[in-house]
Amino acid sequence: MSRVTNGMEVILATNPSVEGEATALYIGKLLKEKGIKSSRLARGIPVGGALEYIDEATLIRAIEGRVSL
Repeated sequence: MSRVTNGMEVILATNPSVEGEATALYIGKLLKEKGIKSSRLARGIPVGGALEYIDEATLIRAIEGRVSL
């Protein structure tokens, strides 16, 4: 945290698990208190993935992270 300065952005790339989510939220909160922008890597359905094998949480994240064409 000491190397991060104002005007920088920190991109968090934690595991897509409950622990990874908690870690990212915690670090994001600390960064926000310092006025530092933070973001997470996008997650969703992999290229070539079959929808019938996608879990609900992954599908929800993919829908939330959709982009316009």
